[in-house]
Amino acid sequence: MKRYAVALGTALLSYAMAAPQVSPQRIIVNPVPTNLEVSVWLDKEGSTPAYTPGENVKIYTRVNQDAYVYLFNVDPNGQVDMILPNKYAGGGNFLKANITKQFPDRNDPFEYEISAPYGVNKVLALASKTPLNLNDIARFQSGQGNGFAEVSVQGQNQLAQKLSIIVKPIPQDNWITATAFYNVVSGFVPPVQRYDDVRASNYPGARVSVQNRKNDRITLEFTTTDSANTVWDFYQRDLENQGYRLTSLNQKHGDYEARFTRKGGQEDDTVTVKLKFKNKGRYSLELRW
Repeated sequence: MKRYAVALGTALLSYAMAAPQVSPQRIIVNPVPTNLEVSVWLDKEGSTPAYTPGENVKIYTRVNQDAYVYLFNVDPNGQVDMILPNKYAGGGNFLKANITKQFPDRNDPFEYEISAPYGVNKVLALASKTPLNLNDIARFQSGQGNGFAEVSVQGQNQLAQKLSIIVKPIPQDNWITATAFYNVVSGFVPPVQRYDDVRASNYPGARVSVQNRKNDRITLEFTTTDSANTVWDFYQRDLENQGYRLTSLNQKHGDYEARFTRKGGQEDDTVTVKLKFKNKGRYSLELRW
């Protein structure tokens, strides 16, 4: 019994001191469970909504506990912009629990307009229970022409490395991140379908057909040259952007079966997802709720 307690204590200590993880998809991830939650999403539905240059975009974020939220945009060329906090009227980054923050704020004297380069942008939301010193990443300059900080890092890897150093001194269960994605395109915007209370984006560039539809499920089929891992990642983000959390996942030979849950009214909403690779780039996706 005593030896078991020592081993458990060592494991917990190792877990608690785990370093922040740099992620190709999500930029930076806290590997330690935390009660703090943050969400970030855009004003179009889908896991990677498409925008064309000249469109205006709105970004939303929300926390389940009072926290300071920092928002960064990383474009396909690696340019990093810190969009929250800023010096405009709605640029404060302290958020009260369960209150949605919009960027740009309704009182801000500008719109956030989409422009090239084309490709996928990532919006990183980092929430912390205490304010962070980001001077090694971005600084507000006196006499600058706008209300945004001047960013000194380039690319998501530099951003992730600097943030890893910044969050290291604070208790590791006091911060968390979330990432949203959007695609700047020259005209093609993949449509979004709603099935009962579940949304599913048509896979970009693929013609999606409904093969089977019942009261509690839908089966879609489409063809793409993308790998099963890429397709799965797309639909996992699609559900996570609707507030669902992955609770179980089984993967075998390019097939995925997973369960997602979301806080509902008296009972949690549950969705079971099955992605199957058939042949020659053909996939079937079943959503059951």
